[in-house]
Amino acid sequence: MENSREKEQLTKEQLDILWQAVCIDLSQEYALPPEMLWVHGSTIGTLGNFSASTGKAKSKKTFNVSAIVAAALKNGQVLQYVAKLPEDKRKVLYVDTEQSHYHCHKVAKRILTMAGLPTDRSHENLQFVALREYVPKVRIEIINHIIDNTEGLGLVVIDGIRDLMYDINNPSEATDLINLLMKWTSRYNMHIHTVLHLNKSDDNIRGHIGTELSNKAETVLQISPSKKNKDISEVQAMHIRDREFSPFAFRINSDAFPEIVEGYVFEGGSSSKKISFEDLPEEEHHKALEKAFAGQSIQGYSNVIAALEKGYACIGYVRKRNTLIKLNTFLKENGMIVPDGKGYRHNPEAELRLV
Repeated sequence: MENSREKEQLTKEQLDILWQAVCIDLSQEYALPPEMLWVHGSTIGTLGNFSASTGKAKSKKTFNVSAIVAAALKNGQVLQYVAKLPEDKRKVLYVDTEQSHYHCHKVAKRILTMAGLPTDRSHENLQFVALREYVPKVRIEIINHIIDNTEGLGLVVIDGIRDLMYDINNPSEATDLINLLMKWTSRYNMHIHTVLHLNKSDDNIRGHIGTELSNKAETVLQISPSKKNKDISEVQAMHIRDREFSPFAFRINSDAFPEIVEGYVFEGGSSSKKISFEDLPEEEHHKALEKAFAGQSIQGYSNVIAALEKGYACIGYVRKRNTLIKLNTFLKENGMIVPDGKGYRHNPEAELRLV
C-alpha cells in the first residue's frame, strides 16, 4: 500500500508562501529567545524551545518536575530551579499520561503547596490534565486543542511523552513528534518540558524518541537515585546548550515534599557524569575561546593549554590537562584555533564540523 506521506503534495502557491516565510531577512534584527528557567545561573529553558527530564523508574522524576512547575507558578526559586516567566506568559499546562486522576490530584496539590498557593481550589495559572485512558492520537489532539485555545501559556509539561507514540522505536513517529514539539514551541512562543524514562540496562534515553530528544532539546536533565542512599536523588545535566551547572541532590521529606540535601558530595567530585567537549554547543566553544585568547595570538604549547583551561573554566567547563590536550587537538581540527605566525589564535568564523 502506498505510504500516505507520499500522497501529501503541496501546491506551487503553498510552496511560494512557505518559501517567503522561511527566508531569513538580514535587514531585520532577530531577538535572542527569552530565558525563563535556570539552575545555578545556567539557562536550562527558553521560550520557543523544549527540554526534557529523564531517569529510571523510581528516580523521583515527577517530584523533580513538580519543583520546576512550582518555580514557574511562583516566578521564583524551588529546589535549585529559578523561573521567571513574562507577565503575559504566566500560565502552565501540566499533562500527565500515566497516572490516575487520584494521583494527578495529589501531584497538582503538591505543586501548589510548593509554590505557596492555596490548595483548596484550582489556580488560574495551572491547568492539570490526565490523559491516561486515551490512545496516543487522541492525547495529541487534546493537547493541541488546549494549547491552541489557552492564552498566555508560558510552560507546558508533558509527563510521559512516550505515551504520545504508538511505537517508541519507530523513527518516523519519533521525528513527527519532535517536529510537533518544535511547531508548538515556535508558534506559541512557550517552553515545553517533557519526561521520558531511561533504559533499564544503561543510561541511554529510551527508543528513537530518546535519540531525537537528545539531539534537539536545549537541555536534558538526568535524575538518578544515589548509589550511597536510595532515598536521595541526584540531578545533573545530561546535555545542555548553556554552560554546565553544578549538580544538586534532593530527598523527599516527612511531609512528602522534595527538599535540597545540603552538603551532598557526588562521586568523582562535583558531578558523577561530565559532558565531553564534543557535546558543547558551537557558541559555547567560541565564548570560551574569546576568554582564552582575548583577540591575541598565544605562543608556546603550554601557554595555549593554560589559556584553554582558563577560558573554558569561564563557561563552567573545568577539566584536567589530559582532557585539555585532547580539546586543543579537537579545536585545531575544527579550525577554531589556527596558526598565527609563531603562535595560535582563535578563529571566530569557524564552525564545528567534527561530530
